Amino acid sequence: MQVAYFSRPKFFTQMAEEWFASWFDTPYYHTLYKYRDDTEAKTFIDALFDALKPEKHHRILDLACGRGRHAIYMNKKGFDVTGYDLASDSIAFAHYFENENLHFAVKDMRQDLGKNEFDWVFNLFTSFGYFDAEADDVAAMKAIARCLKPGGKLVLDFMNVQKVESNLVPEETKTTQDITFHIRRYVEGNQIVKEITFDADDRPWRFEERVKKYTLQDFHVLFNTAGLTPLAYFGSQMLAPFNPQTSDRLISVVAKP
Repeated sequence: MQVAYFSRPKFFTQMAEEWFASWFDTPYYHTLYKYRDDTEAKTFIDALFDALKPEKHHRILDLACGRGRHAIYMNKKGFDVTGYDLASDSIAFAHYFENENLHFAVKDMRQDLGKNEFDWVFNLFTSFGYFDAEADDVAAMKAIARCLKPGGKLVLDFMNVQKVESNLVPEETKTTQDITFHIRRYVEGNQIVKEITFDADDRPWRFEERVKKYTLQDFHVLFNTAGLTPLAYFGSQMLAPFNPQTSDRLISVVAKP
């Protein structure tokens, strides 16, 4: 039996070979990660805002916003928020929550995100490092820097690669909403790969997630290339200090001079 790969609309032909261009727009992605819910989003955003203290007049970009759960909550806290994501189905869902101070659009982070438009950019839950070419990551970081106002800040939430590699679970099975997902994890070159296979809707499916092994030092280089200055690093959603051996996350806060 041939394994099916989810295909995207024709206007995404340029992205057809990139794993995230298909996987994120399937209902199965949201089924597998349903534990990433509104309660989790609120707890994380509350912790970030308590520590970083954005002002009510600040404009916020939620970059790689998915269906908008973080952006929607930030807007409920009284902020003007824009959400960009490459997944057109996710943005179509998010459009239902729009208001005069909350807007969503399909956009690739490697493209023009505007110039001096935002006081804050939030890139959350390892939504960076998806591109095969390092030049694409540099282009994305430079686009982020351009869209920030002078003095604006980027909050980039990434996995702690050192802990992930040392604790990699090679195989795992998860069943949710009557779908059993078979997951394989391995390191291939400079990427951590998650291979996901399952049966649903009377057919087999296979997807991959590929994320660069960016360490703290790697991000220093990227930030410097884009002209951004590191301010702080945290190691958890509750903003504990970062420890490369024990922290679950690497949360960077950097500023545009």
